[in-house]
Amino acid sequence: MPLSFSAYVTSALFDHSGRAAFALGDGTVRFESDETVEAHPDAAILCAVAHPSGQGLVTGGDDGRLVWSRPEGAVELYAQRGKWIDAVDASAESGLIAFASGREVRVLDVKDPKFARVFAHEKTVSDVAFDAKGRRIAAATYGGADLWFARIEGQKATKLKWAGSHVAVAFSPDGKFLVTAMQENALHGWRLSDAKDMRMGGYPAKPKSIAFLSKGALMATSGANGMVLWPFGGANGPMGREAVEIGHDETALVAQVAATPQGTIVAAGLDDGRVWVAELSQTGVHRVRDEKGSAITALALSPDEGRLVWGDEDGNAGLVSLRG
Repeated sequence: MPLSFSAYVTSALFDHSGRAAFALGDGTVRFESDETVEAHPDAAILCAVAHPSGQGLVTGGDDGRLVWSRPEGAVELYAQRGKWIDAVDASAESGLIAFASGREVRVLDVKDPKFARVFAHEKTVSDVAFDAKGRRIAAATYGGADLWFARIEGQKATKLKWAGSHVAVAFSPDGKFLVTAMQENALHGWRLSDAKDMRMGGYPAKPKSIAFLSKGALMATSGANGMVLWPFGGANGPMGREAVEIGHDETALVAQVAATPQGTIVAAGLDDGRVWVAELSQTGVHRVRDEKGSAITALALSPDEGRLVWGDEDGNAGLVSLRG
């Protein structure tokens, strides 16, 4: 199903019920059932994630507001005028939402309006991520990543240091590893049991998009002419092992990747607007959008791997079934 909006597609996501939604640069959230929610009037949405309840999206904007949008309307969760909310993550397991604004990470509990935690950092936070249980938060910043226990006040962060600017962050599903994308053409990782460093370089472009799959045994990334897959099975993860590349195409770079932690299907959105999917048990890739255009900016698989949604920087979007 091709779609067209009048604004940059910041995020294209499925909530936990499997409903597709689009968070746009004009401040609106659009649902596949045609509802439009004015989540951030006169502002741009900078980040989005599925709400812990499973219904709708949580979005952060350049108006300093955090908003929960469902087809029936929007609810403001937090506001601090004059600041941007650049990154957000949420955990269905713990019911927590974490978001970054400047050098602070704030945590809210959807079941307790009075709950709030604030974690301060020395440098600006570029991204946040929960572990699989929603108990621990990682914050990507300049010089590495900081780890926090989401509910504990007055703690000191566990600092994982590596020189440079870290712009995206993800835990492995088993919680054994943490990976960041860097401003340079590289990833960096740590084995959390001993903070052992893992260098993952060789990219021709910045690998900004990361997704784990195959029960956490593989990690897919953007930043190359094909999708790069790193092995993460075993106690050492990718240390001493090489990545493989699938869907190699000399004419384009992979800009976005998508997968589900337990699944075996991967999707790639290219910087020339094309989109493909691959099943790891098979060979080759299947193009679900072969028309060239603007770079893909958003990409997601539904929780059951049955549908794929994407959007690009010119407001074009699509929703397609991968079955039947």
